[in-house]
Amino acid sequence: MHGILRCSTPIVAYAVAIALFSSAFSNKSYGQSDSALPPLPELNREFRGVWVATVANIDWPTKPGLSTEEQKSQAIDILDRCQELGLNVIVLQVRTSCDALYRSDLEPWSYYLTGEQGQAPEPMYDPLDFWIEQTHLRGMELHAWFNPYRARNSGQKYTESPNHISNIHPELVKRYGNDKTSYLWLDPGETKSREHTLSVFLDVVKRYDVDGIHIDDYFYPYPIDDIPFPDDPAWEKYLKTGGKLGRDDWRRDQMNQFIKTLYHQIKATKPHVKFGISPFGIWKPGYPASVQGFNQYEKLYADAKLWLNEGWCDYYSPQLYWPIHAKQQSFPALLQWWIGENTKSRTIAPGIFTSRIGDKNRPLSVEQIEDQVFLARTIHGSSGTIHFSMKAIMENREGLSDRLKANTYLTPALTPLAPWLSVEKIPAAKLSLTQKTNPSEPAKVEWEVSNPEAPRRWCVYRLVNDQWECSVVGAKTRSLELENSGDPAKKVRAIAVRGVDGSGALSPASILAIE
Repeated sequence: MHGILRCSTPIVAYAVAIALFSSAFSNKSYGQSDSALPPLPELNREFRGVWVATVANIDWPTKPGLSTEEQKSQAIDILDRCQELGLNVIVLQVRTSCDALYRSDLEPWSYYLTGEQGQAPEPMYDPLDFWIEQTHLRGMELHAWFNPYRARNSGQKYTESPNHISNIHPELVKRYGNDKTSYLWLDPGETKSREHTLSVFLDVVKRYDVDGIHIDDYFYPYPIDDIPFPDDPAWEKYLKTGGKLGRDDWRRDQMNQFIKTLYHQIKATKPHVKFGISPFGIWKPGYPASVQGFNQYEKLYADAKLWLNEGWCDYYSPQLYWPIHAKQQSFPALLQWWIGENTKSRTIAPGIFTSRIGDKNRPLSVEQIEDQVFLARTIHGSSGTIHFSMKAIMENREGLSDRLKANTYLTPALTPLAPWLSVEKIPAAKLSLTQKTNPSEPAKVEWEVSNPEAPRRWCVYRLVNDQWECSVVGAKTRSLELENSGDPAKKVRAIAVRGVDGSGALSPASILAIE
């Protein structure tokens, strides 16, 4: 089991489970007033995320055209490392450029998987299904990360497949940039562009057991040489229908309506699926007063402050990619400003640029990254961080992974509570204990609950040597084998189980005492 926590912090009183047992074991049930067992520990709450980028094969797969087995092996290596370090949220990029790293009838297979857009993996498998299964098996969350409007990344030389939207609906796709740097971009001002993108998001929500949907800072493209975005046809249609907004406000309004609609449609489809936004770290220069830099409000037409104020999200991860003591982009000053705008009490977990460790041009040290994790942990109103990206962690740059394991993430953590989510609550589980026919085989504790689809994870506790050892396991895990080492000091005296629902809330505990 991943992540062992030894502690004895009191929490709420626990329920009692009645066990089935063989002659090889005796047991005793303990009520909430019984002091024979130490109280269960309270697990930490912290958003410990990492972005796994697929665009340009940044993190996974490491290059296009790897075999299915190679892709799976690399995914397992990433997830094993995340589990080892105590991370709890994987933010996997599943749509980079109006493509799909999963089986889709709406968009073509991604070039970054197979080396040819529209070509399925061979042998056939569904990468998103695989990632979800393996992530959940390890007790972590899988959030599907989308780029809403980018249709081709800059510098990419592949040919779009016949069913790519640039070929099916060329009137919706604009080329933006110059001779050296250019993108293909779905025009957000076109109603059909927004409808298509919403359909893609909701298709994944409906068909896959994701824990979250995630978007980053790409709304309108970052400006290139101050070239205006070529949306004249959509703008003229807006004016002809009596539109009164100025052009910049109209562009922002397209984004506002998209974010609002997406949030509410996710909740109408699966209320427990979280919606996360990771905007550029500065809303406008001067907010807070010491801050200078890029203006996403004017340049990306992204009113990220409004979205947070309105609560059109479940967690917010502003990209605070600067050092702690940067004079004009202070990490703590920006973090505190975003927290101050969190009027709906959503989860705030800033993005940090972990991959700048070892960067020759804009380096960040391992100590700086670790200090940012600790700052985000200790500033009131902040609830964790997301690392960009997985590559630096896999490479253990400058001992990063060693440091995270040994010093930063010492105990397991559940993601922060999201009490505004309307989800089904979990009753206390029923535990049973059975001994294998062969005495040399370990006994097994199993549990069940009356609404088996409600748990997203389980917290499992083992009482060893008067201390509880805690671990977080996947929802499909419903049993635990009790290995007998022969060492009385390592004897398991009791097992406890608590379910974790879609809002992160814990069920009443069920405890099985073993003597």
